[in-house]
Amino acid sequence: MYAGKLIFSQVMDHLPMHSFRRCVARYQGEHYVKRFRCIDQYLVTAFAQLTRRESLRDIEACLRAHQNKFYHMGIRSANVARNTLSKANERRDWHIYADFAQSLIRIARPLYAKEDLGLDLDNTVYALDASTIDLCLSVFPWALFRSTKSAVKLHTLLDLRGNIPTFIHISNGKLHDVNVLDILLPEPGAFYIMDRGYVDFKRLFALNMAGAFFVTRTKSSTQYRRRYSQPVDKSGGVRCDQAIILTGVKTATGYPQPLRRIKYYDAQTGKTFNFLTNNFAIPAQTVADLYRYRWQVELFFKWIKQHLRIKSFFGTSENAVKGQIWIAISVYVLVAIIKKRLDIKADLYTILQILSLTLFEKTSLKQIFTESTNIMKDSVNLNQLNLFDNLTGQ
Repeated sequence: MYAGKLIFSQVMDHLPMHSFRRCVARYQGEHYVKRFRCIDQYLVTAFAQLTRRESLRDIEACLRAHQNKFYHMGIRSANVARNTLSKANERRDWHIYADFAQSLIRIARPLYAKEDLGLDLDNTVYALDASTIDLCLSVFPWALFRSTKSAVKLHTLLDLRGNIPTFIHISNGKLHDVNVLDILLPEPGAFYIMDRGYVDFKRLFALNMAGAFFVTRTKSSTQYRRRYSQPVDKSGGVRCDQAIILTGVKTATGYPQPLRRIKYYDAQTGKTFNFLTNNFAIPAQTVADLYRYRWQVELFFKWIKQHLRIKSFFGTSENAVKGQIWIAISVYVLVAIIKKRLDIKADLYTILQILSLTLFEKTSLKQIFTESTNIMKDSVNLNQLNLFDNLTGQ
């Protein structure tokens, strides 16, 4: 029988500790710190994420029940009081955990670089979007959004090969989505998939000049003139494939080069879409398929809000909120790394469900996922109804 490390320790063994120490040193995270180190703060917060703790008191009570396991978890502090954790969240620079999350992202992306998108396309494909996390105005006055409430906005660039977030910017709720294009460093040859909220032709032209491609939807107010049309097979969803020139007073100077407009009819929803792109080489159907993949970023936001603790926070300052979000992102990426390294067939949701219940067990990490996944599959087949089968039968 396996009698080695705790599951929690086996998960944390995949962390690049040399990178973590560099991040701490870069921001002097342990200057004058004697006991509760940055790694202790990270491990405790990661534990809270994986076990879905709701508050500092909840974290303290849960860890106190397992205080004899601290050493085996890698926590060197003799006691984790909520006051100690609260002060660390307020004072430790959130940039430490932001940089560390980026280190994990640099490890994860090559692991998923060969993931099949289902498209005849070798380029890197990104989906860009933002999600708002509502906050209480009286508790979080620094995160201004509206006159009656506060919010933080999570601007995310998602690599669709593996759904790995490659760029994240956390702002208050007032920052408009399109302003993130000013911060983004375009990757030549990559595709950026965006909704209409990012249609600013001056900024899109900057993407074009950097050698990147974009796919977005036109606004109804966009003024343009058709230059020529390509023949299309209307038996599919594509209705027209045109080269256009913008004719608006500001848009004509903001984007002086031709654009490609594709009109697409989705038979499943009965809706018609008008796409804009600066790529004239790929098939028109591929443009429509690329935009459909944009929904992966919506699913990413929904997933992390449901399964990680980024809606209820363990601190009220800007530093505490950003630190918690970045640790949550790093936990997400860490689970993605483990999934690939151990060749786990279960999805991320199932992996997190299993981890939340087994962190204090001394079982091989690979073994517990194999056994638990089989049990969960049998349970689902026996006890759960298939919602989609019911809908199609009506």
